[in-house]
Amino acid sequence: MKTFLRLTAVVRPYYLWMGLAALIGFATTGSGIGLLVTSGYIIAKAALLPPPGALQLGILGVRFFGIARGVLRYAERLIAHNTTFRILAGLRLWFYDAIEPLAPARLLYYKSADLLQRVVDDIQSLENIYTRVLAPPVTALLVSALMWFLLGVYSLQAALLVMFFHLLAGLGIPLLTMKLGRGIQSGIMDIKTNQQVLALDLLQGIGELQVYGKLPEHLAAMQGNEKEMLGLQRRNAVLDGMHESMTGIIMNAAVIAVLSALVSSLPGSGSGGISFTVITLAVMASFEPFLPLPASLKNLEADTHAGERLFEILDARPETTPPVKPFPFPANHVIRMENLSFTYPGSPLKTLDNISFTVEPGQHIAIVGPSGAGKSTITSLLMRFWNTREGQLTIGGHDIGLFDQENLRRHIALVSQKTYLFSETIRENLLLANPEANEDELKKALTDAGLGHFTPKLDEWTGQHGMKLSGGERQRIAIARVLLQKAPVMILDEATANLDSITEKEVTATLSAVSSGKTLVAITHRLKAMEQFDNIIVIDKGKIAEQGRHDQLMRNNGTYRRMWDLQRSGKDS
Repeated sequence: MKTFLRLTAVVRPYYLWMGLAALIGFATTGSGIGLLVTSGYIIAKAALLPPPGALQLGILGVRFFGIARGVLRYAERLIAHNTTFRILAGLRLWFYDAIEPLAPARLLYYKSADLLQRVVDDIQSLENIYTRVLAPPVTALLVSALMWFLLGVYSLQAALLVMFFHLLAGLGIPLLTMKLGRGIQSGIMDIKTNQQVLALDLLQGIGELQVYGKLPEHLAAMQGNEKEMLGLQRRNAVLDGMHESMTGIIMNAAVIAVLSALVSSLPGSGSGGISFTVITLAVMASFEPFLPLPASLKNLEADTHAGERLFEILDARPETTPPVKPFPFPANHVIRMENLSFTYPGSPLKTLDNISFTVEPGQHIAIVGPSGAGKSTITSLLMRFWNTREGQLTIGGHDIGLFDQENLRRHIALVSQKTYLFSETIRENLLLANPEANEDELKKALTDAGLGHFTPKLDEWTGQHGMKLSGGERQRIAIARVLLQKAPVMILDEATANLDSITEKEVTATLSAVSSGKTLVAITHRLKAMEQFDNIIVIDKGKIAEQGRHDQLMRNNGTYRRMWDLQRSGKDS
């Protein structure tokens, strides 16, 4: 219930639209009742061969309710769908605004397919919170009140009987259906999530599955998952048929009970027969809004489960939060780490242990070491993906936690090991760095990054994840982004690790040229062109093993010299 109340709070801004749609839905159902009643009145009245004028009121009622029902049905669908789409758009924006501060640190605890299921399908399922959860009970309640008023004119006993059968249809059957179907909707949603995970693993890892002979086992898991899904869907369909049949039985029982109660009070003349006809049709039509109520409780279960999955993420505390009064990025952006240690949550070992170094504005430094030494953690801390916990990390003498994350990242450009290109044009991928860049700036950035031949192809599609481009071309587009960003600080985190030797040399030369006059922090385990750096910091097992210029470190015969000799002998560190 707590989750449902939180969800209703999220859609509270749309209560006026929801109320309007519910009222029009009630008017539509009322028009349907009126159409049946007036139609039955005309047929029963005409059987008595009255003068033509006696049917005028009924004819007028049929025309009015017939037209009103169609118009109101259209208006109800229009407003209901408009309300639903407004709610859905609001939910997506609400969820994104809430999840964005969690990236990337907190989202590392979730599988990508699971996140996709929550972001797409779980939010999509919440569109039912109005159309299939909140609106049907309101409409049924209003129709029940209308029948109480109409039948009360004839007999209080009849009105009470209809109210009783409405309660059976509106509460009894839905509660029974909910009890019999408990777990079906949440189970279907969990299986869909598992399907997403299995399908994504198959698409991304089909090569490895084939190589190690695990493809049949993986396909069997997918088939078992699908079989379980079909079983739940079959149970769901049986329950749907059952509650519709039971509602029909209750409707017929209500008609018999009401007519039995009225048979002694209505006159036995022709007017009594007309009244019987009108009341019968009115009672039958009044059960129409009760048909969706069992489905409302099933959708309530699905929406509550989806809400729990969403709130599980949203209730997580962001790793980094903006300060109340953030500092502007300083012109004198000296970067200093003092006795800095860092441990990832859940890890027993320190990733960084008592790290201290300084990077002056305009200085070029390299942070080197074997894979897993903790080098990339320094990048994450500089970009404020994680907070520092022990020691200090300052920029311009101010603790890095005093800077707004977005402003900080606008002034620190990052070229990572894996450049992500969206399934868009080259132009759109470049404009991520500077949405205001004009045509000439885009072309100059491409040319300076060594992609001058791409300038006529700005509007060409890059493919999914940029797969139409080579690894070197993707890295050069990342460099072009850095140029467009015009940030005073550049971080290269294994920017050339996945490139061949020739492309690596070209990209390294390009990076050296474009970083002139800027602060550069290059993080790598491959010792190439180390002579160009003002300072080299060697990280080993989370600690600084040594630091200095290339020639000095070579003379020291320490960790750096051993890495150098191993790589020059054809081995990898």
